[in-house]
Amino acid sequence: MKTTFSILLASLVILTGQANAEPRHPHDPSVNARQHRQNHRIQQGVHSGELTKSEVQGLREERRDIRQEERAYKADGKLTRDERKDLHQDLNDLSKDIYTEKHDDEKRPRARR
Repeated sequence: MKTTFSILLASLVILTGQANAEPRHPHDPSVNARQHRQNHRIQQGVHSGELTKSEVQGLREERRDIRQEERAYKADGKLTRDERKDLHQDLNDLSKDIYTEKHDDEKRPRARR
């Protein structure tokens, strides 16, 4: 009886500890949504001809760097307020870069027919 109670108590402690554990890769809907919208804006710029091939490559490289930084921040299973703030600042910078590239006078040359 005493052994059964000890096993039940140990199981309860383990289960309670797991229930309160943070997720391995925290989900941040605002960061993910912004990344998705920015990708859409880049694609729209490609289709409209507002972005040149080299501009698209630079913007995609910037996006890739932000995603790598996000993965590094989440590697410990936590995304701190400062890390989230840094990600949003990087996304702000990318957003400004997308706007600047789409509104400069450079245009993608039309394909020959």
